[in-house]
Amino acid sequence: MPATVNEHPSRPSYARPQSDRVPGPTPSPSGRPDASQRPSGPAPARPRRGRRFFAYVALIGGALAVIVVLGFLKFSQISMLIGFGKKMQAAGPPPESVSTRKAERQTWENTLNAVASVVSAKGVALANDSAGVVSAIHFDSGQMVKQGQVLVELDSRVERAQLASIIAQRELAETQAKRSQTLLGTGVIAQAAADTDFASLKSLTAQQSQLQAQIDRKIIRAPFSGKLGIRQVNLGQYLAPGTTVAMLESADADYVDFTLPQENLPLLHVGMKVRASEEDVKNATVEGEISAVDPTVDPATRSVKVRARFPGQENRFRPGMFLRAQVVLPAERQVVAVPLTAVVHASYGDSVFVNEEKPGPDGKLRPTAQQKFVKLGDERGDFVAVTDGLTAGEEVVTAGAFKLRNGLPLKIDNDTVKLEPKLAPTPVNH
Repeated sequence: MPATVNEHPSRPSYARPQSDRVPGPTPSPSGRPDASQRPSGPAPARPRRGRRFFAYVALIGGALAVIVVLGFLKFSQISMLIGFGKKMQAAGPPPESVSTRKAERQTWENTLNAVASVVSAKGVALANDSAGVVSAIHFDSGQMVKQGQVLVELDSRVERAQLASIIAQRELAETQAKRSQTLLGTGVIAQAAADTDFASLKSLTAQQSQLQAQIDRKIIRAPFSGKLGIRQVNLGQYLAPGTTVAMLESADADYVDFTLPQENLPLLHVGMKVRASEEDVKNATVEGEISAVDPTVDPATRSVKVRARFPGQENRFRPGMFLRAQVVLPAERQVVAVPLTAVVHASYGDSVFVNEEKPGPDGKLRPTAQQKFVKLGDERGDFVAVTDGLTAGEEVVTAGAFKLRNGLPLKIDNDTVKLEPKLAPTPVNH
């Protein structure tokens, strides 16, 4: 029998050998084998689909049960947290531990504050008047000297030799003048000869004084008593005229110069009390008095210069030191003062927190924080004056105010909640 050829256009045709064909039943015209050609024996058993279905249902049911249990547990936890939150909301925020102090009415002095500089009563830069080489130094750096004390000597051997020659000539001229005076009385010499001898004596005397002055210019002396600074010359050094040898500051009382606005000029007069203090130095306040007020006003700054005298501060103040000065005015004033730690500074203004009794969730009164905006005035030591926004007797929070807000309950503890002593210095308050 010839091989059957597949005539499908998209598939290749293959011819199967006759020997490879497997005999089988001959299909009927309908495409099904005849009954006579079906294999004999029992029909094969089909798989049971019911068991597989029930397994799937059990697996899905278990997963749903786990999801339900987890959802119930999570719902219980969320419900418990919500209930706890409602209880906390009903109870309100916990109280904050703070310390308080009542605003006090104090009597303060009226003062005029200024930035001052220390100046000495007398101070000069010691320098030579004549050129020369240093031949002797008679002082050490930082030494106390007296007025007229010799400090530095320049080489003056040439001038001293000339002075010795002039002295000898003067002595001879003096002897000659005495002799001429005697002979003139007896008429032995003429008046002209005697006058020549007298003029020669005067000329030599003037030359002697000139040479002595030149020698004195090469000796540097202390113009007044005081304390010397660091020595700036050495032996053998050549000094041009005007070379600084050392600084000399007077040992008298120190002076403090400062300026005040021109509107304060009518309040100032000589003898007014002045306080001066150093920055960040305990017990550094000293008292003095105004010694001079400049009669003119600076046209650039519209301020007047004031000088105060502070006696007995030679070993404490140094010229050029920075100080803060306060001119004490006679009149006093009443202010409401609070500690500086009670003020909360912010860009929108200064404020303090006061303790006010307000009802809580249980209806009972409890300490509550209430913020009040204030206007501040002068500072005195640890206190600041409140010019507006607060009355005397109100209890203000002095420690812990930075963590407060309106309506927050307070736990007042003035024994354990307080500033460290090193953080709360207590200088004298005036």
